[in-house]
Amino acid sequence: MLLNNLCWLWTSFVFFLHKGRSVFCKEMKFPSRASKPPSPSDFLDKLMGRTSGYDARIRPNFKGPPVNVTCNIFINSFGSITETTMDYRLNVFLRQQWNDPRLAYKEYPDDSLDLDPSMLDSIWKPDLFFANEKGANFHEVTTDNKLLRIFQNGNVLYSIRLTLTLSCPMDLKNFPMDSQMCTMQLESFGYTMNDLIFEWLDVGAVQVADDLMLPQFVLKEEKGLGYCTKHYNTGKFTCIEVKFYLERQMGYYLIQMYIPSLLTVILSWVSFWINMDAAPARVGLGITTVLTMTTQSSGSRASLPKVSYVKAIDIWMAVCLLFVFAALLEYAAVNFVSRQHKEFFRLRRKLKEQQQRQRTQGSSDSKAKGNNTTGNNPSHGSQRCSACAREEELAQQGFLFQSIGLALSAGSAPEMDATPVFADLPPGLGFYEIRRRFVERAKRIDTISRAVFPMSFLMFNVLYWLTYKVLRHEDVQLTI
Repeated sequence: MLLNNLCWLWTSFVFFLHKGRSVFCKEMKFPSRASKPPSPSDFLDKLMGRTSGYDARIRPNFKGPPVNVTCNIFINSFGSITETTMDYRLNVFLRQQWNDPRLAYKEYPDDSLDLDPSMLDSIWKPDLFFANEKGANFHEVTTDNKLLRIFQNGNVLYSIRLTLTLSCPMDLKNFPMDSQMCTMQLESFGYTMNDLIFEWLDVGAVQVADDLMLPQFVLKEEKGLGYCTKHYNTGKFTCIEVKFYLERQMGYYLIQMYIPSLLTVILSWVSFWINMDAAPARVGLGITTVLTMTTQSSGSRASLPKVSYVKAIDIWMAVCLLFVFAALLEYAAVNFVSRQHKEFFRLRRKLKEQQQRQRTQGSSDSKAKGNNTTGNNPSHGSQRCSACAREEELAQQGFLFQSIGLALSAGSAPEMDATPVFADLPPGLGFYEIRRRFVERAKRIDTISRAVFPMSFLMFNVLYWLTYKVLRHEDVQLTI
């Protein structure tokens, strides 16, 4: 009997002990099961899925204050600045950040969630576009270059990689010593300022890659951040802009345009040291330099737009072409003056014929009045003509013509007096002496040109480079 009672007590003790431990274990396991986070899929479905009640078609704070979107860009590459189309190309990371209270969460332990780009279609995004954009494309290699990050307080970070071609109206009056200002405008397309406002990030709004290099320009460190609010018939739309200040490096144009044209002008001066009798050499050199300058001038304009104003490179090429053409005309003047002795003797022969005609006419009139008392004497006329021919022959041999000298001094040859090259010739000079004087005049033109052309071109260079590299450069800096 006692033994049975002891067995029953032991069995009851074991039963209550087992039941109590089971209850205790259940009570211990319940809190840990309640603190286990939900799965990511369930969490996203609850946050922005169909069962969440989130509508991507409605902006945050609907019927309330406007959504403030903070923007910043990172420039990965900057280049392809084209003057003919007046645009530039760049690759950027565009980042936008705003607050959407509907996406705030507390159930998930992470401070932020990096989501797949496909989730972008499930949330509201600002309708940002580039106002001065001429062409753009996304990057999809090896996947969409997009980033979506959601924070616990509802902040949304949206980053995307873009390649943009933006318009940049350029002032090319100082080309190729110009400085340009290109802008990028970010604007809302459909939301007015009552619903959406863009603003720049306070720190690091525009960042540039450290290894960024441009082939012809230098991108200055200072960048103008500002607002460009647009007023249309449909309302007032938010707009922010950044200005890039670019300074052109003219090393390429020095090598390809300025130095070759300078050497071509100097080459045209070689003709001043070539003998004036070598007409093929001097004419060939002059025509070659003129054609070379014409080709270089055409090449400089090929890569530039057809603007209505004069550029700095146009002035340089025009003046170089003018100097080369003037060198060719200089030889024409030299050749003309060196051959003026022939014109001199032609005029003198004409004067002799006029005097002979006057004497013949006078003698015929006297014979008519004398009723042919003396009769015609053909031998006398022939003797006079033979004397004229003899006198001309002596002139070619270098003898003096006193009668022509007296005619020049007496003013009986108005055509010769009216010619400037004959004005200072003393009377009574022979053929070789007259020829020598005209040749010396022609050589004097060459001698003067050897000094006048280089000095004039040097003065032009001083004025040109002083104007465009100092004066106008300072004006551009002040406007920027």
